[in-house]
Amino acid sequence: MSATCFGQQTFRICSAAFPNCQQIADQYIDKGRCTIPPTATSEFTLRTVTLSTTVTKAVDKIPFRVAIRDKATKTVVLPTKNKVKQIDVRNVRSKCRKDDRIVLLTPDDQYALPHNEILVN
Repeated sequence: MSATCFGQQTFRICSAAFPNCQQIADQYIDKGRCTIPPTATSEFTLRTVTLSTTVTKAVDKIPFRVAIRDKATKTVVLPTKNKVKQIDVRNVRSKCRKDDRIVLLTPDDQYALPHNEILVN
């Protein structure tokens, strides 16, 4: 007797963070940097993306959680207890200090999110 098991492919859907519908990563490559200025006031979303050689296009909102990594202690806290599809950047920034990192957590492993840490300026 034999059996074949097929698992879901992990990390098959590209996703990216978008405050005010603008991609937060300066480049969607391994060395891309993500920063958020102290003046940011927009809604923040996590979206699936379609990629081409010239543009990254936001598509569907997906639920996510927000965590904050403290620069000094590297402690990670979850200021949002539930998944959200958008959140006001000011609510997250108010819990951060300069050089902390906002960490975005996807709901499951089908979403690739290579730029999940955002440096707070």
